[in-house]
Amino acid sequence: MGFLRIRTTVDERPGRLASLAAALAAKGGNILGLSVQPDTDGTVDEFVADIPASAESVREALEAAGGRRVQVVPATAHELTDEPTRALLLAARLRAMPWRLPEVLCELLRADDARWVYGVDLSSDLPDPTLLTVPVAPRRAVRLRRTGLPFTLTEAARAAALVRLAQPPAEAPAAERPVLLDDGVEVQVRALTLLYREAVRDLHDRCSPDSRRFRYFTSMPALPPRMFDRLCDRDRGHSLVAGYDGQVVALANLIFTPDPGIAEMAFLVEDRWQGRGLGGALARMLLQEARDLGFAEVKAGLLSDNMRMRRLLLSLGATLAYTDDPGVLEARIATGALVPAPRG
Repeated sequence: MGFLRIRTTVDERPGRLASLAAALAAKGGNILGLSVQPDTDGTVDEFVADIPASAESVREALEAAGGRRVQVVPATAHELTDEPTRALLLAARLRAMPWRLPEVLCELLRADDARWVYGVDLSSDLPDPTLLTVPVAPRRAVRLRRTGLPFTLTEAARAAALVRLAQPPAEAPAAERPVLLDDGVEVQVRALTLLYREAVRDLHDRCSPDSRRFRYFTSMPALPPRMFDRLCDRDRGHSLVAGYDGQVVALANLIFTPDPGIAEMAFLVEDRWQGRGLGGALARMLLQEARDLGFAEVKAGLLSDNMRMRRLLLSLGATLAYTDDPGVLEARIATGALVPAPRG
């Protein structure tokens, strides 16, 4: 058959990739390109291979090796270019001609079509894996269509990164960011450091057992020192504290995970500050930071009776799914297509 682009979703288990490679080798395939991308229900492995077998026989072999939603489409020798080099060349073209953003995005993702769309409410889009809407401004976006292969979360993150390249450079984030809450009160948000050890301890003391249980899945009375030190370690994640009148009133954590392209976030908001928009503001800061760090997706675990957290995550465009523990849900948010903040 010649060159084929092959994509399959697999469970995140050791040895899965080796099984797929062996299945392709058994069909006489020579793997010339490989990418691994996180997605909502597993890992997407994509191969470009020179293989004499038919597309249908390749699909059957990969399904027998544990692949799910196997898709096989024709490829060309042009697709064997080094991906980082190709992305850098596209970035250089975009810097010179930012008005050609849809064209560059189309080429980056090898889409069939890309065009500007205006007045788009991203939160109302029906799920369609063949369409990807990339926000550019509050009411402007680029919509891409690709009928052969569905878009992945990683591709959405790549598109969002390229969009930021076409925008004016942002000012360096201040060490302290004011956040105006729904009731008009202003709090200050800063990066978590070791200086806040006592203030965070006091925050835990003031929180109700239910608030601590929702955060840690247990009503732990205090944050263990070793865990606090890990949250302050910028190599393991980025954490924020919100302060008002000399007290820390909320703690938000973005935690790096072993899963490629995926970070995890969690919050603890003092009871009297809940329901005032603080959790939503901190969540958007963490999602923006995750996107800037190159993560394709952010996940969050929550207890099934944590209705406030559930509403917050759904408002951010999260998808919810049950885990092996019936009392625990997992939310997933693609950083490449953040739902715009509501306008006042």
